[in-house]
Amino acid sequence: MEEWKDIIVVDSLGIVKTDIEEQYLSHLLCLGGTCRFFFNGQEFELREGDLSIIRRRSLVEKIHPSADFRCKIIYAKPGFIEMSTPQSNYAMKGQLSLFNNPVIHLTPEQQILCRRDFDILEQRVNDTGHLFYRETVINAMQTAILDFFDFHARIYGHTDISTQNASIMSRFLAMLEEGTYREHREVSYYADRLCVTAKYLSEVSKKVSGYAANYWINRYTILDISRQLRDKSQTFVQISDMFGFSSPAYFSRYVQQNLGVKPSDYRE
Repeated sequence: MEEWKDIIVVDSLGIVKTDIEEQYLSHLLCLGGTCRFFFNGQEFELREGDLSIIRRRSLVEKIHPSADFRCKIIYAKPGFIEMSTPQSNYAMKGQLSLFNNPVIHLTPEQQILCRRDFDILEQRVNDTGHLFYRETVINAMQTAILDFFDFHARIYGHTDISTQNASIMSRFLAMLEEGTYREHREVSYYADRLCVTAKYLSEVSKKVSGYAANYWINRYTILDISRQLRDKSQTFVQISDMFGFSSPAYFSRYVQQNLGVKPSDYRE
């Protein structure tokens, strides 16, 4: 297996090394058994016929597959996914909802279609002798993505998102992905960077994702804090300073407000 391929299709967990896997978005179709895992601090369970789409591998923890667990996984680099994604603003809505819940429960008919997408994509990936190899793989990936959009939209509803709103939300999330929340947790800061008002940014966020802008700022912040708290080599003062809190006491109140427990209790 070439480690630097844009796309890799495998049939079990653990084939792609963790350090390499960080670079890929994963699309997993459960073919049998179950698999429990934590994502974004919440526990999920995959069952036969479920599709899981995970953009950030670093948010996955405590993976526990059953002895009879079977799956097919597509790992694709972010740049390849962007190239293959159709010109549709629905991708933004899907990205946000999958951040909260990466599991899609497919109907029997959708399972057949999804398995066919995976099989065709695998065939195209393996057909390296094709004179238009890259184009055929991109085409197969695009078809699969459109089906993923359809599966998701039938559950959560299909609403049009304007190009302007999708652009604002995309740039807002990009700042959060870069870790800007460690220093800035005010909606007004992000609004200024985006050349809009804080009220407008929150309205766009609510319209696109169902949540106001401060939800996403706090969500990214508390997920990062949770990871830092699990690292027992760091003191609470160090973590408080890392996130720019004015005092350890303020940091403790923030954690208790968002996690429901004090930092010391969470670490235990």
